[in-house]
Amino acid sequence: MDLLRIVTAGSVDDGKSTLMGRLLLDSNALDDDVVSAVRDASKRYQSDSLNLALVTDGLRSEREQGITIDVAYRYFSTSVRKFILTDTPGHVGYTRNMVTGASNAEVALIMVDARNGMVEQSRRHSVIASMLGIDHIIVCINKMDLVNYDEEVYESIKTRFTSLMTRLGVTNVVYIPTSALNGDNVVDASDNMPWFTGDPLLNHLEQIPVRAGLDTLPLRLPVQNVIKPQQAGYDDYRGYAGSIASGVLHKGDRVRLLPSGHETTVASIETPRGPVEQATAPDAVTIRLADDMEVSRGDMICSPDEWPQTSSTVGAIVCWMDEQTPMHEGAIYRIKQATRSAKALVNGIEARFNITSLKGEPEPESLQLNDIGRVILEVDEPLVYDDYATNRITGSFILIDEATNATVAAGMIGRPRFSFSLNSGNVT
Repeated sequence: MDLLRIVTAGSVDDGKSTLMGRLLLDSNALDDDVVSAVRDASKRYQSDSLNLALVTDGLRSEREQGITIDVAYRYFSTSVRKFILTDTPGHVGYTRNMVTGASNAEVALIMVDARNGMVEQSRRHSVIASMLGIDHIIVCINKMDLVNYDEEVYESIKTRFTSLMTRLGVTNVVYIPTSALNGDNVVDASDNMPWFTGDPLLNHLEQIPVRAGLDTLPLRLPVQNVIKPQQAGYDDYRGYAGSIASGVLHKGDRVRLLPSGHETTVASIETPRGPVEQATAPDAVTIRLADDMEVSRGDMICSPDEWPQTSSTVGAIVCWMDEQTPMHEGAIYRIKQATRSAKALVNGIEARFNITSLKGEPEPESLQLNDIGRVILEVDEPLVYDDYATNRITGSFILIDEATNATVAAGMIGRPRFSFSLNSGNVT
């Protein structure tokens, strides 16, 4: 079975955790002991019925506050496919968590409280999902039971979202009216909303086409470790270890080494299972080359016909994550991209994206916590990369404060599918 990665997002109290709990419960993905534990916890927190949000709100502080403040992962499967559910925080102060949780998702499930309609966080999460290149967005208009299952409420919210998604360039959008508390249109079709003729949420998730696998992309093998003769126990052994980021590698393939640009042939491929004739992403491999080449950690082994870009200057979208110190032009950080680590100078902050107004603010003085902006980085060693829109693994990076060893930013090389016009102040 194939695997679908889903990220849930929305404002506080829109019902994300409850929806995930309902989805897991009604699809029979919860063990009896888990249901029993949730039932006991529900009683302790003065809930007369099963509090489904407790299935995913695992932290004690989350249960006490009744909000999700950390990224939670849940795994389940049906007879059709396997799923990874990522529950991200709804509070504006945890935007960085949403960026982290959504970075590998293929579907964004955005929750909306039918009573409140589109709010700031709805817009924020829609924009982030678009920036991250998520191909499919499902808008769950939840708590329909609290608006008497009114079709007009659903249609009004749908109209506003459709306008936003059009501006963001998102074309694969589905709208589903739900009541996570009662199970309407989550796993089973709702008798309370006969006017809705679409599929329940689970049916739709089972039918979404999964993004083409990493094996369909050009070969990218970031070198993580060079295994020298004394490590392997052989006088003439020299291997290059790493996980294949994308593509397929065959014994005998011609490959290009970057950033040197030299070409050679793959002499052998070894895996934890032993020698193989071919390997695909995301296999961990050690390869030997036919020629004696100078290859180091951080170099990239790639297809000789479709190679990535190599540059010491990159433009990128970043989400700033440091609570203490903002990003300023001239600041120096350590950049970690694929297996390469180098020093990076912030050569310019081109814009800060105002997600609420969908306007661009040119040349801000800094980026504060949870700000998203476009920056120019100068790196002391050339990066070998693809645009994030082409390859998420080789197109993403993090910035690290060397003084504290804290991750201060997550970044995507290139531009999103839409951009903020700095002249007119409108999204284009």
